[in-house]
Amino acid sequence: MSDFSTTNTNLQDSITLSKEKFLNTKKESLSFPSNQVDAVVGFFENRGFDTLSATSVASVLLTQAKVDNASVMELLDQLKGYDKVKLTSLIVAILNANRSNISKLGFKSNDTANTDNLVSRNIMV
Repeated sequence: MSDFSTTNTNLQDSITLSKEKFLNTKKESLSFPSNQVDAVVGFFENRGFDTLSATSVASVLLTQAKVDNASVMELLDQLKGYDKVKLTSLIVAILNANRSNISKLGFKSNDTANTDNLVSRNIMV
């Protein structure tokens, strides 16, 4: 006959181990100064990103800057000169580099003003 308290404890241990395995709760956490988080999120919100997108992009940039041992504030200074299309393509490249290879992000550009790469021909029949 099994003891109820022993069975309950074993069940709780099993549940905890399962949660840790699937949720990666023992992963090393990263922390960032609040002024850097606010600056990066604000930077992207000011450029038309909604709050959730700005926060997601900010977390990826902050993490990558910490991994590369780079200053996120210097990175923002460099990004200030980018136009909307160039900034979007850069963000897509950064997000693709930090996600699984199963899928990739992309964007469609309807830039009809730039016709330098198009060729016009008159075809006579």
